[in-house]
Amino acid sequence: MIKKNILVVDDSAVIRRYLIRLLEDAGYEVEIAKDGEDALRKLKKRKFSLVTLDFEMPYLNGLEVLKEIMQCCPTRVLMISSYTTDSAELTFKALELGAIDYIPKPRNSVDIAKVSDEILKKIKNSFLVPVKKLTKQTFSSYSDRICIDGSIEMGFVLIGASTGGPRLIEKICKALPVNYPHCICVVQHMPVDFTANFAKRLNSLSKVEVIEADEGIELQPSRVIIAKGGWHLHFKRKLTKYEIKLSPNVSKRFFVPSVDEMFFSAATVLPAEKIVAIELTGIGDDGADGMVELRKQGAFTIAESEITAVVYGMPKEAYERGGAQKVLDFDEIVKEIIKYGQ
Repeated sequence: MIKKNILVVDDSAVIRRYLIRLLEDAGYEVEIAKDGEDALRKLKKRKFSLVTLDFEMPYLNGLEVLKEIMQCCPTRVLMISSYTTDSAELTFKALELGAIDYIPKPRNSVDIAKVSDEILKKIKNSFLVPVKKLTKQTFSSYSDRICIDGSIEMGFVLIGASTGGPRLIEKICKALPVNYPHCICVVQHMPVDFTANFAKRLNSLSKVEVIEADEGIELQPSRVIIAKGGWHLHFKRKLTKYEIKLSPNVSKRFFVPSVDEMFFSAATVLPAEKIVAIELTGIGDDGADGMVELRKQGAFTIAESEITAVVYGMPKEAYERGGAQKVLDFDEIVKEIIKYGQ
C-alpha cells in the first residue's frame, strides 16, 4: 500500500520536528516547507495527500497560501496554528476558502500530549473528503429576497452539520429575509471557544438575528440560534413559549453539542408538524437516529445529497436509516428553507 504523503508547512522548527515525528510514527510520509513560498513550489511539483498549514509565516501568510493552493492545485488542507484559538475569524475565513478543518498548535510539551491524538484523528478524517470538493464552493445568490407575510405562525428549522458545515450555515443565514417567520436552531460540531465567535460573525453578515444558545433564550421568528460549544441544545416549553435549555453531556455523546440531542429533544417538546429538520455534510452518523424519530413524529426531514456534501457521512446515514424524506443538493435545501417561510 502506498503511504499517504503529507506536506507540513510551518516556519517553526520546533513544530516541524514535532509534526514530523508524530506523523511518521503514524505511518505517513512527511515532507516539510519552511514558509508559504517554499510550500507552493513543492505543491506545483508534486501531489500531496494533505497539507498542514500554519497561519502566521513570513513572505506569505497561511490564508494567502491557502488561496493559491485552491486555485493552482486543490489539496486537502488542515490549518494548524495558535491563531485557531486566538482568532476564530481567521479560522472561519480559512474554512470559507476551502480548508477542511483546524486544530490548535501545541504551545508546550504538556500541550503536545493533549493534542496529538486530536491531530491524528482530524488528519485521518480529512482523507474522507474527496479532493474534487475542496475548491471554494459557489451557490446561487438569494440577494433579491422577497418580503414574507409576518402573519404566518412560527415554525422551527433544525439544522445539523459537521465537517464542511460552517460555510453552508453562513450561506443559509445570508439567504434569510429580514422578516423570516420561523426560528432556526443549528448544531455545528465546533469547540467551546468557537461557537460564540461563529454566531457573532454570522450575525454581522445576516439580516436576521444570530445568537449563541444560552439558558432560557426564547425561540422567536427571524432568529437563528447556534448551539453552544460544550453543551447540548435542548428545548423546553414555558406556557405558550418555547425556550432553549442547555444540557450537560450526561449521555456521554462524542460530539457536544450533538445533532441527535437536539433532534430527540425537539421530538418530545416542539410540535412536529411545524418542524423542518435538515442534516448537512459531516463525518459519522450524528443526527441520523434523531431524524428517524422526528420523521416518525410527523416532521419534514431533508438530507444533503452526496453531490454537494463535502463529507457524505451524516446525511447518508440519515437517509439510509429512513430518516430523510428528501435528499437534495445544498442549493435546493436553501430554497426549501426560504419556501417554508412563504
